[in-house]
Amino acid sequence: MDTKIISSSLIAVGIIAGAFTLGNQLEQGIRGFKDADRVVTVKGLSEKEVKANHVIWPVSFREMGNDLSQVYDQLEVKQNMVLKYLKDGGLTDEEITIAAPKLRDNLADNYGSQRPPFRYMITQVLTISSDKVDVVRKLDEAQRDLLKAGVGLTNDYSYMTKYSYTGLNEIKTGDDRSRHKRTLKKPHRNLLWIPGSTFRKIRRANQGIFSITDRDENTPFIKNVRVVTTVEYFLKGLTTV
Repeated sequence: MDTKIISSSLIAVGIIAGAFTLGNQLEQGIRGFKDADRVVTVKGLSEKEVKANHVIWPVSFREMGNDLSQVYDQLEVKQNMVLKYLKDGGLTDEEITIAAPKLRDNLADNYGSQRPPFRYMITQVLTISSDKVDVVRKLDEAQRDLLKAGVGLTNDYSYMTKYSYTGLNEIKTGDDRSRHKRTLKKPHRNLLWIPGSTFRKIRRANQGIFSITDRDENTPFIKNVRVVTTVEYFLKGLTTV
């Protein structure tokens, strides 16, 4: 009888120990499962005023006359003067593209009764594509040197200077994570905040709407950049309620 009691007791102790061990394992597994699913979604807006970092500047000039060969020769002289001006100002050959000259025969294209003063007009365009925005702006503003040499650049809406900003990814990656961390310093709705909670890896990220616009019409080289992103982070120390 005593032997049976002892055996039964040992079996009961084994069952309890096994149940306790199993319970611990289940609790750890459930905790790990919860940790894996513990995420927070953060939507952030980046808005910055930045300087353009790329510029396309079409430089156009003309030559007119009645002798076509002479007009071409004079245009070539002007082109060499403009190229020297640009290179002396800090631009390179790789940043300058020379387009084919455009010839207009005013006599052939004239549909009025009045004879034009010059028969031929040739327009030449040199297009500058450069990241040296400040250099290009300085050259554009200091055209008096060319004017003194007898070269006047045309102001035509067909050849407008265009400024752009290409550092959008730097704004997103540089600002989003730090801004999202700052938002977690405050309790969130439906979340029980535990001090010391930290970010883990990103679960999912989505680039939303972004826009780049001129700050105003007088300073097109200054841009307003707006970027909206949505990021889901795995977290530690955060419990849903």
